[in-house]
Amino acid sequence: MKNNLGIYIHIPFCVRKCNYCDFLSFPADDDTKRAYARALVREIRAYGETAADREVETVFIGGGTPSVMPADCLADIMKAVTSTFDVRPDAEITMEMNPGTGGEGLLNFLFSYVNRVSIGLQSADDAELQELGRIHTWQDFLSAYRMLRDAGMKNINVDLISAIPNQTGESWLRTLNCAADLKPEHISAYSLIVEEGTPFGKRKAEGSLKLPDEDLERRMYADTEETLALRGYHRYEISNYSLPGCECRHNVRYWTGGDYLGLGLGSSSLMDHVRWKNTSDPDEYLRSSANPQELLRDMESLSLKSQIEEFMFLGLRMTEGVTETEFRKRFDMDMNSLYGDVLEKLEYEEMITDEGGRVKLTGRGVDVSNRVLAEFLLD
Repeated sequence: MKNNLGIYIHIPFCVRKCNYCDFLSFPADDDTKRAYARALVREIRAYGETAADREVETVFIGGGTPSVMPADCLADIMKAVTSTFDVRPDAEITMEMNPGTGGEGLLNFLFSYVNRVSIGLQSADDAELQELGRIHTWQDFLSAYRMLRDAGMKNINVDLISAIPNQTGESWLRTLNCAADLKPEHISAYSLIVEEGTPFGKRKAEGSLKLPDEDLERRMYADTEETLALRGYHRYEISNYSLPGCECRHNVRYWTGGDYLGLGLGSSSLMDHVRWKNTSDPDEYLRSSANPQELLRDMESLSLKSQIEEFMFLGLRMTEGVTETEFRKRFDMDMNSLYGDVLEKLEYEEMITDEGGRVKLTGRGVDVSNRVLAEFLLD
C-alpha cells in the first residue's frame, strides 16, 4: 500500500503586493512567468523516483496569485504533476485566484485540472479593499464568482480578513453575510496579522495605522462563528468554516501532520519527519530546479519532542481536537503521562475539555488559543 502525500506548488507572482502581505510574491513580466513555469516542470520531473511509493491525495496551487500565470503554463505544470506522480482520481486539486486576474483560457485550465478554487475576497466593502491594497472591487469579485459558478465549479472557498484598518463590527457582519449569501462551500476567515516590513507594518511603527481595538476584534471573532453557523457553516479549524463534507483536505493534512512536498520558489516540505524549504532566490531557483537537492535550505530532522509538540498545537487548532488513542499510536506513550498536569490545569481553567479521551479547545480556549497552545511546548 502506497504512502499518501500532498503537493503544494508555489506561484510567486502577483499584480502588486497588498499592504498586509509578507508572502514570497512579486510582479513579473510574461517572459519571467514562462521561465518560472519551465523551471517548475523540471523540478517536478526530478522528483520521479522520490514519488514512486507515494499516492497524491491533494494538490494546492498557491501564491502569490496563480491566476496571473498564462493558462498554458499552468497546464504544463499540471501535466508534469500528473505524469510524474500517482495522483488519485478523487484527489482534491485547489488553485488560488484573485478577482481581476486570469486571462483567456483560464476557465479551460480550471475545468481540465482543478476541482476546487479559492478566491481572495477579504472584504465586501470597496473602501476596505482599497485600504488593504487589493486590485479588485466587490463587483469584480461577484463577476469572478459567478463566472466560476456558471461554468460549473462545484467547490469554492472565499477568503476573508477581519480586524483590518478602519473596519467596524457592522461592516464585518456585512462582509460575512455577503459571502454567505453566495453559498460557497468553504469560508476562511482570518484575523489580520500586521507583519514587519509590510506597508501596514511600517504604518503601525509610525503610529498611523488605525486598527480595531482588542474588544472589537474579539466581538468580530465571536460574530464570525455565530453568523456562519446560522448560515449552515461549521467551524472545523480556528479560522476555517465549511458546509458539511467540504473541509479543505489539503489544509487538514497540515494540521494533522501528514506528509507534503513543496514545489517552487521558497516552498516548504515535510516528509518522513524531515522538514525543509526551497531557496527563496529566484535566480538560483531558475538555474538549479532540475536538481532539487541544490535548492534545499534549513533541512531539519524533527526530534520526537518536536513531533509531539506539533501534534498537540496543530491538532488542537481543529475543533475535533486530538485523541489519546492517536497520540499513543504515533508516539507509543500515554498523553497523560507527558501532559497530565497541563491538561488538568487547562481543564480547570475551562480552556479545554476532555470528552472520553478526545481533547479539544473550549470557546474560551479558542479566544486565547496562542496562550493555550504554548502550554504544550516541552521544556
